[in-house]
Amino acid sequence: MTAMAASTIETTAKQAIIIDYNTGTVLFEKNADTQMPTSSMSKVMSMYLVFNALKKGDISLDDTLLVSEKAWRKGGSKMFVPVGKQVKIEDLVRGVIIQSGNDATIVLAEGLGGDEVSFAAALNAKAKELGMAGSHFMNASGWPDPDHYSTARDLATLAAAMIKDFPDYYGYYAEKEFTYNKIRQTNRNPLLYANIGADGLKTGHTKIGGYGLIGTGVKDGRRVVIVINGLDSKKARKSESIKLLQWGLNGFRNISLFADNKDLDKAPVYFGKQRLVGLRAKSPLDIVVPKLFENDLKIEIKYNAPLKAPITKGQEVGVAIIHVPKGGVIKVPLVTSEDVGEMSGFSKLIAKARLLTTGQGYFN
Repeated sequence: MTAMAASTIETTAKQAIIIDYNTGTVLFEKNADTQMPTSSMSKVMSMYLVFNALKKGDISLDDTLLVSEKAWRKGGSKMFVPVGKQVKIEDLVRGVIIQSGNDATIVLAEGLGGDEVSFAAALNAKAKELGMAGSHFMNASGWPDPDHYSTARDLATLAAAMIKDFPDYYGYYAEKEFTYNKIRQTNRNPLLYANIGADGLKTGHTKIGGYGLIGTGVKDGRRVVIVINGLDSKKARKSESIKLLQWGLNGFRNISLFADNKDLDKAPVYFGKQRLVGLRAKSPLDIVVPKLFENDLKIEIKYNAPLKAPITKGQEVGVAIIHVPKGGVIKVPLVTSEDVGEMSGFSKLIAKARLLTTGQGYFN
């Protein structure tokens, strides 16, 4: 991930990050690698394992799981599942995502892992696989524990993986309410009610960590992921999350470069059967730029001229340097767009003689 060089926004959150989903570009960050209590935001990690099991066919939404006494007794936010009863997995999924039920999370953890400790070990293994180097999980629900933590950057990585890997199940995060056992509860995510294109993901709160949120939304085909934590109230979480998501969605534009695979320049060739060879980017590139500075985007072509025949199509001969406004520099290899054969021995001899006598004729 690359980071924008400058930002025009601030937040009262202790930890925060805003990421452009399509490119992975970090649009804003504040203490993004600081370890922090993740509270119920941890449930996104638990749901990753649940969705993975569903995707592989190890379980189905219509399967049922037994509610243990441990799950039933768990405090905090609850789905209110009855002890000793079988509950359908799809209801448990909604109970975790919409109602943030600690009880539902434990039922799923015990159903998939045998017990919550084993499930937590699986969470840590998956987190490592996803590249979440600053995270450690002691339980499935995010229940406070000094050894249970993550970072804003890791949670953004997790959110992006959730969106990418489970499109068939991700829609649960946009649901605003769920009624179970005749108890109706609404989704705690304030972004879902703001009419700004939000469709996920999860809130969290502990006394030590404060109020937090993993959020995401789409506008004009662009998706942005935000993570905030360490706020002192639900009101602050709501206002800060809306502000940051809107800033990320409204202030930037995604641009595709080199998708047409056309030549960017022509390079002179010496001792070749033709005088010039086309140069193009080795691969397309998607970048994000601030709308206010998009006209400042510049592309610089660098290669050591002239090129010497023979030349093979796709041969790396230089670099395209993209100067992204407020976003630093990105380099993409330059390759030749065609083969260029070498002159015959006699033609090369004449060219060399012309070069020596006139200073010209170096090229065919």
